[in-house]
Amino acid sequence: MITLYHLDQSRSERIIWLLQELGLEYRLEVFLRQPDLYGPATLKEAHGLGRAPVIRDGEVLLAESGAIVEYLIARHGQGRLAAASDSPEFPHYLYWLHYAEGSLMLQLLREWSLDRMLPDAGSHPGMARVREATRAHLGSVEARLRSVPYLAGQAFTAADIMMAYPFTTFRRICPVDLSPYPAIR
Repeated sequence: MITLYHLDQSRSERIIWLLQELGLEYRLEVFLRQPDLYGPATLKEAHGLGRAPVIRDGEVLLAESGAIVEYLIARHGQGRLAAASDSPEFPHYLYWLHYAEGSLMLQLLREWSLDRMLPDAGSHPGMARVREATRAHLGSVEARLRSVPYLAGQAFTAADIMMAYPFTTFRRICPVDLSPYPAIR
């Protein structure tokens, strides 16, 4: 049975969702964030860095939400929640699966960090460029969702699950106005 080491308010929410969608049995070990916003020291027993999500599947111990998603789809998905490699939707599936962390989260974290680090961030010229880049990223997601029902195309996939976190949990940390992006909302 798969064990998921889950830290509340973290990317491991993606893995819970994926496990549910795949109908896989799993055991959930929940860790609560400490006042410093990190997981407790006991999380290091699951993974040396004390990070989440982490899964154990037999002898396999794996961290990083994107890697876990790919692993679960490949090992347990039975063709579900992924575009077939010979499908015209496959490149879109791969793109959005990795865009979540490789581009969108990076941009949102950049804006969130600079907003806290720069004195008078609201009037700092660098922040204008950062906010413009954030709007460009959101516009890209919006354009895709206006053209197809799901990010990979016609079917719900793990790419949609990966992309949910920036628009759900992370928005509590870094509020982003999505009113100009109705397809995202």
